Amino acid sequence: MTEDMTEETRYTAYTGDTGTLVLAGTPIGDLADAPPRLAAELAGADIVAAEDTRRLRRLGQALGVQPGGRVVSYFEGNETVRTGELIKELVRGARVLLVTDAGMPSVSDPGYRLVAAAVERGVRVTAIPGPSAVLTALALSGLPVDRFCFEGFPPRKAGERAARLREVAAEQRTLVYFESPHRVAATLAAMAEAFGPGRRAAVCRELTKTYEEVRRGPLADLARWAEQGVRGEITVVVEGAPAPGPAEVGPDELARRVAAREEAGERRKEAIAQVAKEAGLPKREVFDAVVAAKSG
Repeated sequence: MTEDMTEETRYTAYTGDTGTLVLAGTPIGDLADAPPRLAAELAGADIVAAEDTRRLRRLGQALGVQPGGRVVSYFEGNETVRTGELIKELVRGARVLLVTDAGMPSVSDPGYRLVAAAVERGVRVTAIPGPSAVLTALALSGLPVDRFCFEGFPPRKAGERAARLREVAAEQRTLVYFESPHRVAATLAAMAEAFGPGRRAAVCRELTKTYEEVRRGPLADLARWAEQGVRGEITVVVEGAPAPGPAEVGPDELARRVAAREEAGERRKEAIAQVAKEAGLPKREVFDAVVAAKSG
């Protein structure tokens, strides 16, 4: 395996039309979770672009396969330059397999630039689905999963992190974050301040690995637990904000709303019923407000 394209091999003539970019999901822990199609793609791709070529080598050994084409590095430091090189190969007809250290390329990993450039050039892009830390953590969290949003890694700086968390404090969907082990205690404390200490959450670490652990509880409790030190790959799932209750509407406002509907032609009974429904209040309370306004 070689880790870079040479000038002599960079512009190999491929057969066929524009090539295909294949995004491959890789195990997030247990190598036995590798998708069955991954071995075939490793063997058949013209180019394998890997975030870490050493990890790719270990994955290939676990699958019992050697990459059949060239292996090149594709990571944050060379992503911009390498994207242009790979696009040239794709346009010439190459089949390029993109793998990152764990999970799906582009999801908090290199890949977005290459996908965007491939789409712009009309190159076919497909994927080999694989294990997902986001979905695995959601499923294990015990929190609602019918609606959720993925927030990636919080900002490293405390001020920026606090501001970002405040932006989503009222978000009703379940929130999913990635975090490094040496910052997770500070992040959980910031979440407790932004979302409230009682907001439920789950800290999922080392998913699918030998020492997998899911710690559930209020954010304040989890922040105190994390102060003792946490190791491994971390995914944090946080309960969404509760739906707001009916807005407080005073008697004068209730009477005004009923009067406005009456002026528009509604009968008083129907106007009271509709105002009560909109305000989330009993009809009797709206009726009393109208009577009090007439008496006043």
